[in-house]
Amino acid sequence: MNFELTDEQRLLSETFARFCEERIKPKAAAIDEAKQFPRELFLELADLGFFGLRYPETVGGAGMDCLSYCLAITEIARGSMSLAACAAMQSLMGTHFIHALGNEDIHERLLKPALRGEKIGVICITEPNAGSDLSSIATAAKPVPGGYLLNGQKMWITVAPNADMFTVFARTGEEQRLTIFLVERGFEGLTVGKTIEKMGVWAAPTAELAFDDCFVPEDHLLGEVGEGEAELRKLLAEIRIMTGALAVGAARAALEDALEYAAQRQQFGRPINRFQAIQLKLAEMGTDLEAATRLVHYAAWLKAEGKPHTREAAMAKLFASEKATNICDQACRILASYGYAMEYNAQRHLRDIRFTLIGGGTSEILKLIIAKEMTR
Repeated sequence: MNFELTDEQRLLSETFARFCEERIKPKAAAIDEAKQFPRELFLELADLGFFGLRYPETVGGAGMDCLSYCLAITEIARGSMSLAACAAMQSLMGTHFIHALGNEDIHERLLKPALRGEKIGVICITEPNAGSDLSSIATAAKPVPGGYLLNGQKMWITVAPNADMFTVFARTGEEQRLTIFLVERGFEGLTVGKTIEKMGVWAAPTAELAFDDCFVPEDHLLGEVGEGEAELRKLLAEIRIMTGALAVGAARAALEDALEYAAQRQQFGRPINRFQAIQLKLAEMGTDLEAATRLVHYAAWLKAEGKPHTREAAMAKLFASEKATNICDQACRILASYGYAMEYNAQRHLRDIRFTLIGGGTSEILKLIIAKEMTR
């Protein structure tokens, strides 16, 4: 791994680190407990240019690379996983296909406002019976004069209650291949269902969607008919790298909290960070975090350089999410009873980190992908 951060990347990381300390961390517990979309901080991220970070300047973006993006979202996740989940949806999954496959009208009317935080976009893939297995997607689109009728159900759609536009994967044609459609809020036949109560990431609302003869105009078809799965696979590695960056951010927050507590907490006349049992935990947590960070940065660098990165992206996401989950657990153990108390952040990190075990593919799926890449 032979790369260094540029001065521009260091400045970007410092900018978002400062935003984390000054704006996100003081409000993180409150937005979590309110269980509502964090609109104020969301709009502040828009003002910082985060949503357009990875998009070209022609549509109002900054034209930065995957590593730069990961540096920024790591700092957002260090402050609040809920805010980071909303920001990731807006800046990557919820707008990527609209940028890559949308026409000029869609860019002007929906994409550019989304990069300014004025419109909210989400992606809709998962269904009640289709998660890791894309072949189980049952939502279907039937061609009719002027467009398509969409029928089906989607589940676990992050930020759906607040979204203005939905990138929807549905089956089309005799071969029943996946096609991508852009559905706007207000289209007849679209219903945003109940919000799903979750273990963590409380301020990133998640809901069901139903499509009942939902008419989608022909110019809202994104890309070619039947090419949805191929288009998705182009993006999956970047989603995994981003999810690894989220995990690194939350793990860093948990480790920082554990270090601070261990320095202050006195037992038997001295701080508990002087006891070998605590030192061993901290050493392992720090080592795992460093390794996870480097794996994520390397995968992001490969992506930025246009080099093959499927295996490295899967490895980064697998290692970062699993090790971050353990780091958050160990932080709670170091805080002991206080790690179980709602007034401390440790319990929030432990609840939120499991989000990264699911998003971008489960660990079991990632292991299969890694093994397949290793045995080609």
